[in-house]
Amino acid sequence: MAVMAAAATVLVPALGRGAHPEVPGPVAEHRAYEPGTTHATPAGAGCTPGTAAESLRPSPDDGPAVERIKKKGQLVVGVDQNTYRWGYRDRDTGALEGFDIDLARAIAKDILGPDAKVVFQAVPTNQRIPAVQQRTVDMVVRTMTINCERKEKVAFSTAYFQAGQQVLAPKASPITAFDDSLRGKRVCTADGSTGQAELRRRSHGARVLTAPNQLDCLVRLQLGEADAVVTDSALAAAQAAQDPTVELKGKPFTDESYGVAMNRDDPDLVRRVNKVLDDYRSGGDDSPWMRAYRMWLKADLPGISGPPAPEYGD
Repeated sequence: MAVMAAAATVLVPALGRGAHPEVPGPVAEHRAYEPGTTHATPAGAGCTPGTAAESLRPSPDDGPAVERIKKKGQLVVGVDQNTYRWGYRDRDTGALEGFDIDLARAIAKDILGPDAKVVFQAVPTNQRIPAVQQRTVDMVVRTMTINCERKEKVAFSTAYFQAGQQVLAPKASPITAFDDSLRGKRVCTADGSTGQAELRRRSHGARVLTAPNQLDCLVRLQLGEADAVVTDSALAAAQAAQDPTVELKGKPFTDESYGVAMNRDDPDLVRRVNKVLDDYRSGGDDSPWMRAYRMWLKADLPGISGPPAPEYGD
């Protein structure tokens, strides 16, 4: 049962491969990257790791992007359909549920009213940015980390969750953390993810595998085709909740903020989403954010007292 009042929803076919856990997408193997090797696109002017989470100040006003959504009468949101607790199909009802799904519905309700129609477009990790750039979707709400490289390509809301990269491996594995215990091991991460970027910077001697989605990496781990997974700590906790034979190793080794991704040419939509997030955070322990946290995440990620504070750059 979702936290937010249910709006009309439609799920359209997934973009790319790897949409279903039963049929993992292709896995590519790459030569391990050595520290100091640069493969990333340079960050946008003025953006630094310390300011990456800054966004535009909230506004309830309707601009061109919001009016476009209202005119077509539906909000198209890129989401995950395979990540437990965040965006996944209920096995009994087939309905999409999770923390990100509740937030997407809250945004749709604010823009389109209580009977809002939401079209959920399942997108693999490596298709999130193209989907926004090509306007296949109006926005992506899919555990997407805000960083300077991505802000060259898409715009982000303020942060709605704080996480970090962490290692997931079998409980009996000798792997201890994101350290030299990975040397010679096959480490899987999603193509286009921040985990892949970190492994490019410092592989610790691992053989790096990539797959379209993090769940594909979990499947490879279960099949014995990978020795560990590097992914967001929040996603790793959800995967460990699904599979009692695996566990999180060490501690998160990055500090990352999740944001809603939108087209860079839609600043009015960014401001509107930030207004929704302000409302979503408001109310203390009874805020929509805290209610969603208790329903979806608290069992696997206990001890979180509230959402991250918004940061603005204008």
